[in-house]
Amino acid sequence: MRDRDDRRGEARGTGPDADRERLATAVAEARAGLAEGGIPIGAALYGADGSLLGRGHNRRVQDGDPSMHAETAAFRAAGRQRSYRGTTMVTTLSPCWYCSGLVRQFGISRVVIGEAATFHGGHDWLARHGVEVVLLDDAECTAMMRAFVQDHPDVWNEDIGDE
Repeated sequence: MRDRDDRRGEARGTGPDADRERLATAVAEARAGLAEGGIPIGAALYGADGSLLGRGHNRRVQDGDPSMHAETAAFRAAGRQRSYRGTTMVTTLSPCWYCSGLVRQFGISRVVIGEAATFHGGHDWLARHGVEVVLLDDAECTAMMRAFVQDHPDVWNEDIGDE
C-alpha cells in the first residue's frame, strides 16, 4: 500500500496531486448525499487515461436500497466498460467488503481512499490481492464521517451491519 507522499505515479496522472483532485469529485458526491438526507460517502471511477467514467454517492437511505453504496453508484454510472484494468476507484471512505468485492470482481486496478479512521473496510485485503491502494488520510473526509456517525449512529450502524 502506498502512502500519500509517494510520487512514482505522477507521470501516469496517478500521483498525489491527481489523486487529491479526483478525491474532490468523491467529496462533492458525499456532500450531495448528506444534503439529500443520506450517508455522506462518495465515489468516482476514473479510466486509465484519467477520464471520469462515473460518479455517485451512497443512496441506501434515499432509495431504500441496501446495495446502493457509493462505489456501486459510481460503477453503475460508468456503464459497461470492455475492461476495468487500469481504472481507479476513488472513495471518501475505506470500501466495505461488498464494495471491495466489486473492485476484485471487475479487476479495478487502483483504489484511492479519503479516510479509513472511521471505518476500516477491506482495503488491506485488496492490497494483498494486487490492487494498488492509496490512503490519503483526508481531514475533511474524516470530519464529515465522524460528524455523521455522532449525529446518526443508528443509520451508520445499519449501514455497516452493526445493528
